[in-house]
Amino acid sequence: MSRLKEKYQDEVIPAMIKEFGYKSVMAVPKLLKVSLNMGLGEAIQNIKILDAAVEELTLIAGQRAVVTKAKRSIAGFKLRQGMPIGCMVTLRKERMYDFLDKLFNVTLPRVKDFRGLSDRIFDGRGNCTVGIKEHIIFPEIDYDKVEKIKGLNISIVTSGKTDAEGRYLLKLLGMPFRN
Repeated sequence: MSRLKEKYQDEVIPAMIKEFGYKSVMAVPKLLKVSLNMGLGEAIQNIKILDAAVEELTLIAGQRAVVTKAKRSIAGFKLRQGMPIGCMVTLRKERMYDFLDKLFNVTLPRVKDFRGLSDRIFDGRGNCTVGIKEHIIFPEIDYDKVEKIKGLNISIVTSGKTDAEGRYLLKLLGMPFRN
């Protein structure tokens, strides 16, 4: 079992019950999924960037990345429906907990001038999205083999109903927030 999942079961559930007064253990919010998305607008001109992004996202997530395609045509961007424009991965269960453990304890502290994450990353329903400007902060990426530095979005979906529940859950799991 993952270290973060053990922490959730041993420490987070009792603390959440005490804080929010849940009547049942099943009412305690939990992590549902983590979605990693890398949008690549320049893949329209150079398809090789997309191939490199899929390989790098696969290394970061530990699971094969899927190429995403444009849903509609946009003439101003020379984009046609069905053209590949990015890649994404959805992590669940053990891989999700392993990835979040690595994100909280190894990756985010490697960000230059990192002081913690803002409270504004929540969407109003207990879910949060973190934008990362440089994917090279992940330890799996070999800096010498990277042609172009790319950004990515990490969306953490919880079963919490409010931002307070989601924030408290992620704070107890070890997500570094600003004071």
